[in-house]
Amino acid sequence: MSKCLIIGYGNPDREDDGVAWHILKVLGQRYDRIETAAADDDISAILFAEPEHRDDAPDLMGELQLMPEIAETISTYDKVCFVDAHTGAYPHDVTITPLHAEFQSSPFTHHLTPETCLELAKAAYGHAPVGMVISVRGYQFGFERTLSTETAALANEAIDKIVAWIKE
Repeated sequence: MSKCLIIGYGNPDREDDGVAWHILKVLGQRYDRIETAAADDDISAILFAEPEHRDDAPDLMGELQLMPEIAETISTYDKVCFVDAHTGAYPHDVTITPLHAEFQSSPFTHHLTPETCLELAKAAYGHAPVGMVISVRGYQFGFERTLSTETAALANEAIDKIVAWIKE
């Protein structure tokens, strides 16, 4: 079985922008990755849970945004899935895109793309894993830790697609 990492990023305090954190929480429960003592509303518990040993279980990581330091971590994996929200920029509500390691410039100094993360891993550590990004349509971006009804349904679809990808 391939060593797999799922990286969810976005702001869990901004409704649908936190869809990746909700997906990580569900995957954590499915793969025994969350401590049972964690509070139900503590989405960040995924970051601190000690994983049970399971050969079929991916590692899970939540971040507010992608940073260059992540390159070292992802270089140790065979495959990595980046999970994020989108605001309608893609034609499909749940979009899956295979990734290739390549530097991509951004007009925002704080913005790092998944492709650039893979390129940094390849350049600095000699290995870029197979990558994909799954982007889920968000509808509401207020100051809450809950998902809109529409995005919650799409999150379940995204989870099914991620689980299938892990098994490939």
